Amino acid sequence: MDEMAHDSHLHIPVVDISALVSGTTGRYDVAARIGQACCDSGFFYVINHGVDEDLQRRLEEVSQQFFAQDLETKLEIDMARGGRAWRGYFPVGGELTSGKPDLKEGIYFGAELKNVL
Repeated sequence: MDEMAHDSHLHIPVVDISALVSGTTGRYDVAARIGQACCDSGFFYVINHGVDEDLQRRLEEVSQQFFAQDLETKLEIDMARGGRAWRGYFPVGGELTSGKPDLKEGIYFGAELKNVL
């Protein structure tokens, strides 16, 4: 019987980004902590980002609703239709890492930025 290995020393870096949100001094320290976390473990947990908890919950809900739809419906907002904005849905295998199709689906979205470039 195979057993999964468990690492009791698993550490998820926690990064306080309040200096980035408020624009106060310490931004370079935050950037350094993010860089270190990415190099050490490849991911990190963000705190003090300023995003309302109700908004976070709502995003989780609508994300689950979106991804539960059939592929044809999701492809109505395919990234190929997004043009230069690089936004929209991509199916499993729709993105590559090191030349190999990724085993994930996703959606890119963001605020419209005016007068950029």
